[in-house]
Amino acid sequence: MYKILAQINKVILPSFTKQRLDLAKAKKWQMAIIGFRYYVTTRALN
Repeated sequence: MYKILAQINKVILPSFTKQRLDLAKAKKWQMAIIGFRYYVTTRALN
């Protein structure tokens, strides 16, 4: 389930790494997306 969700995230959600976003200056909604992507990715790898 998490592998499919990770693929959907890759297509739909923005990649802040490619945009060179500074985590110290990220807004709350950007941090929420980063946290969600991290959670899904770690679960998909297990």
